[in-house]
Amino acid sequence: MNDDERFVKTYKQAGKGLSDTVTEIWVDTRTGVNYIFHKSGYGAGLTPLLDKDGKPVVTLVDNK
Repeated sequence: MNDDERFVKTYKQAGKGLSDTVTEIWVDTRTGVNYIFHKSGYGAGLTPLLDKDGKPVVTLVDNK
């Protein structure tokens, strides 16, 4: 990872076979907030990943 990369992909799950479905988790390296990205066909969406209490999932990041 480069020091200037704001977002890093930490997880990827692709559909099986000819499926055009992808789910990924991205982490903001400045805030630690996790985002879930889902793509299926021509549609896609991105939203903060929430825990069971509805609060954003935050990963501890080293802000050097």
